[in-house]
Formats: sequence, C-alpha cells, structure tokens
Amino acid sequence: MDLYPLYNALRIAAISCVIVFFLGIFAAHFAAKLPRVIKGLLDVVLTLPLVLPPTVVGYFLLVLLGPKRVFGAWMLSTFHVRMTMVWYSAIFASVVVAFPLMYRTARGAFESFDPALRDSAQTLGLSNRYIFWRIQMPCCRQGILAGTVLAFARALGEYGATSMVAGYTPGRTATISTTVYQLWRTNDEALAFRWVMINVAISFVVLMAVNLLEKRQREGAR
Repeated sequence: MDLYPLYNALRIAAISCVIVFFLGIFAAHFAAKLPRVIKGLLDVVLTLPLVLPPTVVGYFLLVLLGPKRVFGAWMLSTFHVRMTMVWYSAIFASVVVAFPLMYRTARGAFESFDPALRDSAQTLGLSNRYIFWRIQMPCCRQGILAGTVLAFARALGEYGATSMVAGYTPGRTATISTTVYQLWRTNDEALAFRWVMINVAISFVVLMAVNLLEKRQREGAR
C-alpha cells in the first residue's frame, strides 16, 4: 500500500492550515472593527468560497494560475515554476476553501471579546500588539482553535478544487481524496475503503485532541 497520498494530504493540510491561520486571524481582526455595512460586504466576499461549488473554485484558480493565463504564464517564464498540476497547487485550492471557516470562526471570537479588557489594558500603557497577542488572543483561543481545526479538516478532505488544479498523478500529486475517487473508478473498493477509514481516523484523532486540550484549559482556568 503506497502511503504517498497520506503524506501528501497531511503536508498540504498542514501548510494550508498555517497560511489560513494567519490570514484568517488578520482578516477577522480587521473586519471586527469595521462599520456594519462595510463588514457585511467584506463578509460576502471572504466567505463566498464557502458556498461556491468546489469545481467553480477550481475553475477560477485555473483561470488565475493556468500556464497560459497571465499570472501562471508569468511565474512559468520568470521563475520556471508551474502553478498547476504539481503537488503544491493543492495548497492554493485548500487555502481558498478553508479560509472562510477560519475567518468566520475567528471573527465571531473577536466580536465576543469584552472591549472593557482592551480599554483597561490601554490605560495601563500596554501596546496594541501586546494587547492583541497576550490578552485578546488567549481570551479568544477556543474560537481560534475551533477555526484552526475546521480549516485543517477542510483542507485534508478537499477534493473538487484540488483535482482540477493539481490533478491525480500517483507519487506526485495524489491525495487521500483523489486516491479514493480513482480507486472507486477502477472498482478497487477494498483499498478505497482503507483510505476512507484512514481519513476518518485522522479526523477523529484531531477532534479528540482538541477536546482534550480545551478540557485542560478549562481546568487550568479554575
């Protein structure tokens, strides 16, 4: 049993999760301070990939990153780097589809933060950076953690957009999701079922780890 799809899916999900973590926090922190009308418009734009079909997201990525498109052609001619049909192409797809989950969860956490704590910290002369990382982030950690886990799980299970921009090449671009589909197409249901169970087991372990971490945090706060 070739384990490359597992390795590739995990590294794509991990890299995507790190990118989405910082992008989501920045966007959520920025949006939480905007007026309601502007925030509503920004919400629509940033969460649009959440409701679009994955194939539509994949199409837009191909329009942007394709080797005959402006950006994709520029990257290929300038840096000799292909942006599609390589393993890291799946990172772009995973980031786009996982970002809305991180953004909306983090934004809800920031909006629930008591502004009186920020005001009190400012009266003590603390910098905004210190207040954000040492006061606001710890207070919002459960929402941030939930968004991070959802983003990782979404990136791990992404198929539609990934299959369009990265394709399926055994040993090069294959992920768990694309491997399951290819095995199903070739009637190898036994091996497909193994990969399905591996994906379920990973998701189960991640969620259990988060629950245990939250439990320890609650116990430590008492």
